[in-house]
Amino acid sequence: MNDFLLIRKNLFRKKLRAILMIVSILIAFAIFGVLAAFERAFNAGEDVSEADRLVVVNKINFTQPLPIAYFNRIAAVEGVRQVTFANWFGGYYQDPKNFVIVMAVEPETYLKISSTDFAFTPEMSQAFVRNRTGALVGRALAERWGWKLGDRVPISSSIFSQKNGSHTWDVTVVGIFDKAKPQGDTNLMFIQYPYFDETRSFGKDTIGWLLLKTESPAVNDRVIKTIDAMFANSSWETATDTEKAFNKAFVAQLGNVALIVTLVVGAAFVTILMIVGNTMVMAVRERTREIAVLKTLGFSGGRVLRMVLGETLLLAVIGGTLGLALATLFTFAMRNTLAMFVPGLQMSPGIVLTAFGFMILLGLATGLVPALNAFRLRIAEAMGRG
Repeated sequence: MNDFLLIRKNLFRKKLRAILMIVSILIAFAIFGVLAAFERAFNAGEDVSEADRLVVVNKINFTQPLPIAYFNRIAAVEGVRQVTFANWFGGYYQDPKNFVIVMAVEPETYLKISSTDFAFTPEMSQAFVRNRTGALVGRALAERWGWKLGDRVPISSSIFSQKNGSHTWDVTVVGIFDKAKPQGDTNLMFIQYPYFDETRSFGKDTIGWLLLKTESPAVNDRVIKTIDAMFANSSWETATDTEKAFNKAFVAQLGNVALIVTLVVGAAFVTILMIVGNTMVMAVRERTREIAVLKTLGFSGGRVLRMVLGETLLLAVIGGTLGLALATLFTFAMRNTLAMFVPGLQMSPGIVLTAFGFMILLGLATGLVPALNAFRLRIAEAMGRG
């Protein structure tokens, strides 16, 4: 009989107790996996940002519009190489619960600036520019709904309506694009701003934000100050920042996700550490005579210590692995539903590796005290307790 078999037998000698401990660890790692996946998705926006890209929004709030006239004025600012604009559409497909990220963009300039984020082919770019009702669809979104090139798709808005009272715009899929960066996401759609602006019932000639590229990151500060000073004390004051800072500020509005992850997971792990640690101390105490017998049969103190630590490590790995599996299923199931708010939600290899590191630490921390007690146990004393 090898040591692993003994470890497994000892762990499950009281099945109910073992199952309850596994479930408690499972819950902790499921929480960790889900929260870590959300944190990674929230921070992905910073990863895809470019150092020479700036975002211009309304100073009051990024949900407030800006005049489209700002486009030409900002383009003339020294240090600005390219500029484009976009408007949030607030889209859904067929049913309001089917969120779709849709942005109405200036066709030519937006595709040029975002070419480092998305792989637009020359053919789809030309088709989008030529077709006023055309739409470029990300591959993830197209696969989600089974859309193909040439499909006529009715996209509705939860914010805007047309002049005829309808909330639905019919668009034609003229291109399906892929991501240009590994951390990017293609669960979105672009439609033409001119088509959207001429048909909507309110907000005409206003835009949501402007995106621009500077000559180099070195001139960012000067360009930012120039743009904001240009529109200071106007009815539409601006707030300009780097794309990375803008994405970080946007995520910050949802709360300090990293702190939430740390506090929730920390509380869960401390609780489990006390529960499992105390339970293992009791389990080893119950087996005092058995440990003495093992030592009498020639098992060294070090071997007994390794066996007890092996129990807690096996317990942590079983519970943690099941918890990660549950978290993976949850993030996969919610990926499309939450695509509008948390694009790129997934269980990454980095999260899995971190989780396995925590499993090892948890197993060692909970098993150290009972393992040392077993190591120090003297045969005569143990037999005397019986």
